[in-house]
Amino acid sequence: MKTQDPKTAYLDPEEKDLITTYKNGELKTVDNFKTSKLEHEKVAQNTLRQKKAISLRIQQRDINQIKKLADKDGIGYQTLMASIIHRYATGTLKRND
Repeated sequence: MKTQDPKTAYLDPEEKDLITTYKNGELKTVDNFKTSKLEHEKVAQNTLRQKKAISLRIQQRDINQIKKLADKDGIGYQTLMASIIHRYATGTLKRND
């Protein structure tokens, strides 16, 4: 059975494909790197600003389990929880029923 790399376990298929493309040396450079970099930085900043702090009541045993899983994967537990919510909201994490 193939084990999954814990650092990529929560990536969506597009992100995993990008990593594979990079590892295979298939990425190309862009013309006018400085301009392109500035444009992409603006997009990233606008995306990061869209986060909103919320408050949830969660069972302590669930939090403890999430913390164990996040620690095993080498990420913060809040990052893992945000990833789970994002994947569910975008349809990449499906219900089992």
